Amino acid sequence: MKSLYDNEMELSFLSKSNNEAFARITVAAFAAQLDPTIEELADIKTAVSEAVTNSIIHGYEDKEGIVKVKAKLLENTIEIEVTDSGKGIEDIELARKPLYTTKGNLERSGMGFTIMESFMDEVDISSVVGIGTRITMKKTIKKSEKEEQIEEEKNALID
Repeated sequence: MKSLYDNEMELSFLSKSNNEAFARITVAAFAAQLDPTIEELADIKTAVSEAVTNSIIHGYEDKEGIVKVKAKLLENTIEIEVTDSGKGIEDIELARKPLYTTKGNLERSGMGFTIMESFMDEVDISSVVGIGTRITMKKTIKKSEKEEQIEEEKNALID
C-alpha cells in the first residue's frame, strides 16, 4: 500500500498524565527526520504537550480513556493529530480564547489552545459533545539558506 505521506506513525496510550512526556518525546523523535532546529523541535514538543494534556484533563476529566497521536511527514511539513473519545468541547471558539478555562483551580489554565496556535503554523479543532475531540496541527520546518540554495540549483539543472 502506497502512502500519501513520506512517513507516518501512530501512538495510543491511556489518559494518564505521565504519558504526556512519552507522547511529546515520541513525536519529537519522529519530527527529527525533517532536521528541525532546536527551536522548531521545542515548538512541536510544547504544542504536543498542550494537546495531550487537554485531552487528559478536559476530555476525560477523572475517567480513564485512550489518547491517540498520529504524525505524518510530507516534504518539510509535519502534521500532528491528537484525538480522544472524551466529553468533547461545547463551544470551540470560546475554548480558544486566551485564559478561558473550565478548570480555574488548575495552574496554567486557559492557555492550551493559545500556546498551540503560537507554536504551530496551523491548528484545527473539531469536537462533538459526548463523542470526543480532534486537534490537528501543522508546522513547516524551514530549510537553512544553504539547503535552499542547493535545492534551487538542483531545480535549475532539471529545468
